[in-house]
Amino acid sequence: MKKILTACLIFASALTLAAPSHISHVKGYTLNNSGELIRFTNMVFDGGKVIAIGGLELNERFPNATQIDGQNKVMLPGLIDAHGHVMGLGEGLLQVDLRESKSALEAVKMVQAYAKSQQGSPWIIGRGWNQVLWPGKAYPTASLLDEYVKNKPVMLSRVDGHASWVNSKALEIAGITKDTLDPPGGKIERNKLGVPTGILIDNAIDLLYKHLPKNSEANLSANLNAAGEQLLSEGITSVHDAGINKAEYDYFIKRVAEHTLPVRIYPMIAATSPVLLQLLKAGHVQDQYDWLSIRSVKAYGDGALGSRGAALLKPYSDDPDNSGLLVTREADLKPLFDLVLGNGFQLNFHAIGDRANRLILDQFDDSFSRIGGQSLRNRVEHAQIINVDDIPRFKTLNIIPAMQPTHATSDMNMAEDRLGADRLKGAYAWQTFLKQGSPVAFGSDFPVELSNPFFGLHAAVTRQDRNNSPDNGWIPSEAVTVKQAFRGFTLDAAYAAHQEKILGGLTVGKWADFILVDQDIFTISPQDIWKTQVLETWIAGEKRFTKAP
Repeated sequence: MKKILTACLIFASALTLAAPSHISHVKGYTLNNSGELIRFTNMVFDGGKVIAIGGLELNERFPNATQIDGQNKVMLPGLIDAHGHVMGLGEGLLQVDLRESKSALEAVKMVQAYAKSQQGSPWIIGRGWNQVLWPGKAYPTASLLDEYVKNKPVMLSRVDGHASWVNSKALEIAGITKDTLDPPGGKIERNKLGVPTGILIDNAIDLLYKHLPKNSEANLSANLNAAGEQLLSEGITSVHDAGINKAEYDYFIKRVAEHTLPVRIYPMIAATSPVLLQLLKAGHVQDQYDWLSIRSVKAYGDGALGSRGAALLKPYSDDPDNSGLLVTREADLKPLFDLVLGNGFQLNFHAIGDRANRLILDQFDDSFSRIGGQSLRNRVEHAQIINVDDIPRFKTLNIIPAMQPTHATSDMNMAEDRLGADRLKGAYAWQTFLKQGSPVAFGSDFPVELSNPFFGLHAAVTRQDRNNSPDNGWIPSEAVTVKQAFRGFTLDAAYAAHQEKILGGLTVGKWADFILVDQDIFTISPQDIWKTQVLETWIAGEKRFTKAP
């Protein structure tokens, strides 16, 4: 104990000898730990942490500080995305992006052009297609892909990641034929003759994954660097990475040891990892500078609404023979919950449909009564479609809904078709959760959605897309205020990672993670929030991004 104390005193003395940094002439906003919005014009930081915020009086308190002129820019805390996929974002930036395709034909032409530029790649990988936005709204086919890329396997993930469109070469490599059975929690789309059409849903995608080229460290490096560059340019300083494998686990630890992580990362170990028990027994991983914190597990309840894989209590309104899929079997929930909670790890469960959400809440209730774990700040990831009777249970069980505002504005074009009007009463219910006192951690689910957090802030406040549609917002009663949305991307996101004392604001003692932006989100028209441009991004008092002039 004496040696530790002495080391702390030496470290403290070193900090007082070094000149702190004083940034002035800013229009600063932060939340304190009580959730009150505070304005300031000056901030002083030292050793990477905030030591004071206020006004001109800080000049007298810190006369020897290094001066930085904020040039009257708006300062906000670095934004936290509470649900993204870091390596998936990096992969998407380096693969063919089909998000803007207006039809299946346009998509395959984009794939063909990409394939010509990637002659040395054994596979053609892409992401982002959404048949709901195409004429006819029908799933695309392998035969269409075959016309443009025939001799090389192609795998194209749907925008939500819960379905893949493949060509015949990929089906052949995976051994998927008319005689292949649907795996539990998955579906192989077939024509009337039972022949696979080229669409694999949820766990059926695993039949293909094992044949993909293995991720090398070079690929991991390229993906992480590409993702980091993108996130910093958008003002994101911390990400909750929703489901990592062992290779990513090891690679993040390697990069944090080298002090080269581009942003702070709060990874969730994938519950499907073959070495889950080993990683749980290894205990929590915590970097002393808070760049990396591994203390949670991501598990998977059901699929997505767009691909009709979300598990519903009653059949889909537009598919009366289908109630969705459970990706994790109901019988496997109890042992999984007991294993994760019993080892002191936060459990974050993907649940989109109302059946999946009810099953997860029931299992949390059961496991808490037997083994505890209620204080771990467990989460439901997405919490999109919930029976109204189940919403209060989130508060009772201390379950945090981790939600993504742009999912609502992306799904509004098909959600009522899938669910009918009655089930929308518990859908994307951000304001209802906040009114009952549940903290709501906001994110984007990138690369399913675009990673820009200002798109999420805009969607949360307006319930509109970026074309200001619909006029008054979709289900406007569930819209949130700018302050509430800001809290979801800062303080509540930090709370959902056990980090509210060190991140999520610019109050004394927290890391000096901040951004300078070109407009005041608290005073402009809410419809313009999405247009906000990040000018600078700082982490721990060091500038990590500057927007090119």
